Amino acid sequence: MKSFVDDGSSVPQRRLLDELAIQTQRILVQPVFFGSALTGAGVDVVMSGIAQLLPSSIGDPDAAPSASVFKIERAPNGEKVAYVRMFSGTIRTRERVSFGSGLEGKVTAIAVFEQGPAAQRQSVSAGGVAKLWGLADIQIGDRIGEAGATAARPQFSPPTLESVVVASNPDDRARLRAALTQLAEQDPLINVQQNEVLNEDSVSLYGEVQKEVIESTLETDYALDVDFQEPTPIHIERPLRRGESIEVLHSDTNPFLATIGLRVDPAPVGSGVEFRLDIEPVTAPLYLYKTLDSFSEHMERYVRETLREGLHGWEVADCVVTMTTCTYSVPDGPPSKRGPLSTSRDFRRLTPIVLMHALERARTAVCEPVVRVRLEVPAESVGAVLAVVGQLGAQAEMESLRGDLATVDTVLSILAAQNLQRELSRLTSGEGVLESTFIGYEPVTGDPPTRRRSTVSPLNREQYMLHVTNRAHGRSPAGR
Repeated sequence: MKSFVDDGSSVPQRRLLDELAIQTQRILVQPVFFGSALTGAGVDVVMSGIAQLLPSSIGDPDAAPSASVFKIERAPNGEKVAYVRMFSGTIRTRERVSFGSGLEGKVTAIAVFEQGPAAQRQSVSAGGVAKLWGLADIQIGDRIGEAGATAARPQFSPPTLESVVVASNPDDRARLRAALTQLAEQDPLINVQQNEVLNEDSVSLYGEVQKEVIESTLETDYALDVDFQEPTPIHIERPLRRGESIEVLHSDTNPFLATIGLRVDPAPVGSGVEFRLDIEPVTAPLYLYKTLDSFSEHMERYVRETLREGLHGWEVADCVVTMTTCTYSVPDGPPSKRGPLSTSRDFRRLTPIVLMHALERARTAVCEPVVRVRLEVPAESVGAVLAVVGQLGAQAEMESLRGDLATVDTVLSILAAQNLQRELSRLTSGEGVLESTFIGYEPVTGDPPTRRRSTVSPLNREQYMLHVTNRAHGRSPAGR
C-alpha cells in the first residue's frame, strides 16, 4: 500500500505474490479460491495458488527426525499405511522410530511422493511426503520423533451427536466393528465407541450428511448394510468441587498391590484434562516405568481412560487430576511375607476405582452442547420463527431486515437446534436457511441425562473385580 501511494503507480504482480506468500506463511492473510468440484472449474488456479503462496519448507535432513501423520489407510493385505510430512531429519527402512505417546515401531517400507505417484524408496528426508509401512499402532495426528515447531495439531469443534450403528444382518456384527475401526483410523473425529456391556457400537457425528456418508462408505467399501438409530446429543461432565480418594496397599478393601491417592479439582472451562504428580519420586515404582516421566505418562493414560465415562456415563472434562500418594509392594525377603512385587497391572486396575470415588465426592454437572444459530427467513415468517425459538427456551435477536429477507440470531442447545431445523421448512414454506456454530457446553436444567456405560462402573467394586478378572482370563462380559 505504501509503495502504491508513494509511487502513484501499480505494484508489480511478482511483488504482490511474494508479499502474499510471506503473509500467508505467517497466517496474516488466508487465500480464498472459488471453483466447482463437479466441473473442475478453478482447479488450475488452486494448484497454482498452492505453488505460489505456500512455498515448501525443506528443513535439515541431518537433524533429528520429525514428522506428522496426516492420513491413515489400509493396504490390500490389511496392513496399516501412514502418510507423513517430514519436517526435519531422515527416516530409513528397517529403522525404529518413536511416535505418539511412548510408542515405537520399525519402518518396513517407504514410498515417497515425487512429482506424482509415490515411488518405493529406501528413505525420506526433510521436506518430503511419504507413505510408511510397519507402524501398526500409529494414528492420525501422531508425531514421529521430535515434533517440529510447524507441526501444530489442527483444532476442530467436537462432534455434538452420536448414533448407534447396527448391522442389518446380525451375523455381520464383527465385520461392522472392524469396518468402523478402520473408518475411525481415517477420521478420528468419528470416535467409535464399543459398548462391551450392551455389545453395540456407536459413532460421533456432526450431522445428517456425515451419517449418510458413513452409511454409503460402509455399503460401498465394505458391503455392509447398516441402520443408524436416532442421533442423540453428546454431553460432558464437569466436576463441581474438589474430591479426593485413596486406596492403601494391603488393606482389606484393596485387592491390588499398590497404594494410589488421587485428587480431582475443577479447572477453567475449555481447559480439558490435566494430570499432575505430587509424590516423592522414591515412592514411584520406577523399576516398572524406568523414569518418573514415564510413570507420569502411564498414570495419565490410566486417568484419561477412566474419565471417558463419568458418574452419569459422559466424558469428564475441564479438571485437574493430581496423584497425591503412591507406594508399591516389595517382598520382605525370602520367603516373602507380604506378597510379590507390584506390577503395572496393579496401577492400571486400581486407578479407576480411586479416581471414580474421588469424582463421586467431587460430584459432576452434566453439560449439553450449545450452538449459535443464524437464520435467514422470509420477512413474513419472522413472527412464527421467533415464536418457536421462544418455545424452545431461547431469546432471539433480529439482526437485519433487507427487503423480503430477515436475519435472526439465537443460541440454542444442539437438541433444540435440531428441533428448529425440522420445523423451519414448515414455518418458512421451504425458504428458510439455518446455520449453526458450536460455542461450548452449558449445564443442563432439570434431571441430568445419563449415558449407558460401555464398561462396568468401578464404583460397583464387586462387578468391577469380576470384570477385570474375566478379562485377565480372556472371557467376554457376555460369557459371565
